[in-house]
Amino acid sequence: MSTDLNKSADEPREGADTTGTDAGRPAAPPIEGAPVAPGAVTAVDPRLIVREEGVRGYVREFGRKLRGGELGSVPVVVGLAIIWAVFQWRDSAFLSPKNLSDLSIYIVGTGMISVGIVLVLLLGEIDLSVGSVSGLAAAVLAVLYVNEGLAEWQAILIALVSGAAAGAVHGFFFARIGVPAFVVTLAGLLAWNGLMLQVLGTTGTINLDRDSFIVHLTSHYFVYIAVAYGVAGLAVALFLAAQLLDAGRRQAAGVPSRPLGEILARTAVLAVLAFAAAWRLNEYKGLPLALLIFLVVLIGYDVLLRRTRFGRQVFAVGGGVEAARRAGINVALVRIAVFSISGLMASVGGLFIASRIAAANQGAGTGNLLMEAIAAAVIGGTSLFGGRGSVWSALLGMLVIGSIASGMALLGIEASVQYMITGGVLLAAVVIDSVSRRTQRSAGRG
Repeated sequence: MSTDLNKSADEPREGADTTGTDAGRPAAPPIEGAPVAPGAVTAVDPRLIVREEGVRGYVREFGRKLRGGELGSVPVVVGLAIIWAVFQWRDSAFLSPKNLSDLSIYIVGTGMISVGIVLVLLLGEIDLSVGSVSGLAAAVLAVLYVNEGLAEWQAILIALVSGAAAGAVHGFFFARIGVPAFVVTLAGLLAWNGLMLQVLGTTGTINLDRDSFIVHLTSHYFVYIAVAYGVAGLAVALFLAAQLLDAGRRQAAGVPSRPLGEILARTAVLAVLAFAAAWRLNEYKGLPLALLIFLVVLIGYDVLLRRTRFGRQVFAVGGGVEAARRAGINVALVRIAVFSISGLMASVGGLFIASRIAAANQGAGTGNLLMEAIAAAVIGGTSLFGGRGSVWSALLGMLVIGSIASGMALLGIEASVQYMITGGVLLAAVVIDSVSRRTQRSAGRG
């Protein structure tokens, strides 16, 4: 029996059908003790073949993924590079340290809101209330801290809880009562905006103390150059450790894993980007506190989605509600939790926006804030159809939107053109997503 197993693992049996396999390549080892049918050939994992071929294999695999609609973040990265190149060509101040530093702070508030939108989109739903919730949180903070004299940390905590509670209300009506998420959150958009106006009162605007912690969130810079470089080095080290740990676990489980060469190459790319960003920021005032907090939040939510049971449940519900329910997942609880997180992140974003302007006013959460938050998630690569995306979409999408706004301002182009270009980019992202899903379905992977 052992001789037969070895033979089936190393070479096809005489007369066996080798269609769809690479003749002469070693097949993946069979499960010990598993019966082998006469004439059967153990399937070869294509990832093993790719890695055996080295660089050529990776190039072929990349082309296969593109043809199969597995685009990942490639379109947005290419688009961002083109945007930066065009604006830098038109105005050399675009990639200046000051402009990049200002851009890194500008994207944080809306980017925080977009993180919550990403989670909702992973369910295949939408949340139209995040703009109003963010404005309400800013109003609650300002009234409690400035007008009522409450301790700042208490005012911040109550503002965050109010956002999470608003999201939980939306989730309850959607998951338990069955009201469509579009309708529930549209009602929330109107109701929370009205409550914000009621909380602010007749004054309409409440200025925040510029020496307060909340204002320092977006005004503080780590001026020592060692901080930016240290954060870059720590990020690279943690990424390398996580990749090595993941490879070790996969090897122990007997499944394909990234070889050491690929891990080192990926780490090197990250190191170049991280240290280049640190160098550029140090050329101005140093690492902004707001950007550091944003990156920490992104890493935290990335771990939550990819490394926890809750994250797997979110993707499962977004991939198919009925299948998730049959797998024993409490779909209603997952939906309520996601909408509550969306409300929480909307309030966080609202506090950062209030910090940037050092005030809470009646215009908070209105205008194009909602559209930018949703557009950032979609442009960054999160699917509108659910089950596919990453919280890093919020960062990539906001970089695209923020870069367009920054470049337009430098060139003196009116806001109307900016809206048209951003709308075109959003449409392109949705078209790419739709075509990608259709291509994957036709290839049997959708």
